[in-house]
Amino acid sequence: MRLLITRPLPDAVVQAARARFDVVLRDSTAPLTEAELRASLRDFDLVLPTLGDLYTAAVFADVPAPRARLLANFGVGYNHIDATAARAAGIAVTNTPGAVTDATADIALTLILMTARRAGEGERLVRSGGWQGWHPAQMLGLHVSGKRLGLIGMGRIGQAIARRCHYGFGMEVVFHNRSALDPGLPATQVPLAQAMAADVVVVAVPGGPATRHLINTEALALMQPHAILINIARGDVVDEAALIAALQQGRLAGAGLDVYEFEPRVPKALTDLENVTLLPHLGTAALEVRTAMGLMALDNLLAYAEGKPLPNAVP
Repeated sequence: MRLLITRPLPDAVVQAARARFDVVLRDSTAPLTEAELRASLRDFDLVLPTLGDLYTAAVFADVPAPRARLLANFGVGYNHIDATAARAAGIAVTNTPGAVTDATADIALTLILMTARRAGEGERLVRSGGWQGWHPAQMLGLHVSGKRLGLIGMGRIGQAIARRCHYGFGMEVVFHNRSALDPGLPATQVPLAQAMAADVVVVAVPGGPATRHLINTEALALMQPHAILINIARGDVVDEAALIAALQQGRLAGAGLDVYEFEPRVPKALTDLENVTLLPHLGTAALEVRTAMGLMALDNLLAYAEGKPLPNAVP
């Protein structure tokens, strides 16, 4: 079966794929173009796409009799793929849950600590040569230990963040989730307004139409002026313009972002703000994690090729 891998992946993943499939490995790190998206459905039996490869309803409509039968997404988030349109075209979609959980939770903690303690601002001060030495009132930030954490979303990643914050920093955990659940750790499920009123708010919901701009002007208005917002979910879950306005007006103390609404474009208004930590989507950027993600995507491809149930079919 002919397989298109849309971006460079760790060598172990590519070699494992080549052992089983006729692989075409695209060497560009940019998302598929409009023409490439359509060609992938026409010319390949299987596709291993990832974030930014925009398989919209229009793409599927332009290829009414696709050769492709499976999009084995590299990543847990698949809001770049219209899964409903894919199913209507007879194409299955899978993702890679589980493999990304701990690495993404670690990045959330990185952003919490960097933003609360103004680490990015401090590093820029040292690098610029502007630091004039320690003094008692220098760059005072938010002490994280013992504070209240508000989680928006309590799936695998949310639970991993909650464990780190509660057991590592003694934080009280409250969370907002669309369905009732027992996370198996000390945490209280609350309405959105109560979660947004925490000292540290972390967005950890899936992307997609249901959560687009969930964190909007009204939600941000519920935050306390000393609080910080962290987003490790999908960029468009947060209304970026509303967040910029809230930060510029001092309605919250800071933000830590690993994802952006129009990624990879980051507004100058964000980069100009000193109280914002900005990372280049590092959530799963560890070799062993990216390898595990690739091998999980390959498991889905192999299952399809062997006529077995897909391990990680998306609903």
